[in-house]
Amino acid sequence: MNGRQIGAEKEQLAADYLAAQGVRIVERNFQSRKGEIDLVGYHGKYLVFVEVKYRSNKKNGTAKEAVDHRKQQKICQVADYYRYLHRLGEDCFIRYDVVAIQGEEIVWIQNAFPHIGKGRV
Repeated sequence: MNGRQIGAEKEQLAADYLAAQGVRIVERNFQSRKGEIDLVGYHGKYLVFVEVKYRSNKKNGTAKEAVDHRKQQKICQVADYYRYLHRLGEDCFIRYDVVAIQGEEIVWIQNAFPHIGKGRV
């Protein structure tokens, strides 16, 4: 299995896990010229942008560590574009979550990081 296939498999695993926790997934692999967001869904009153990270072992660091500041900034830019396209303004509650899959363990980190950017759309 190549990296893209593994990534798709782990994103499906994360989507299934989140759905079981009450998250309604509305979009997968949302892309813009700035980057991609793995999963977009609603959890209660929040529109949630989810980054899925997988590591089979800790040789190259943990899955949680893979979402660094630069990656967070990129996710926020893509999220701003998503909100612009869907006409979601200031009254939309948003959250950035990470689903870290380390081997067989799944950890859902809610509100993993704050919005980073020039301001909200």
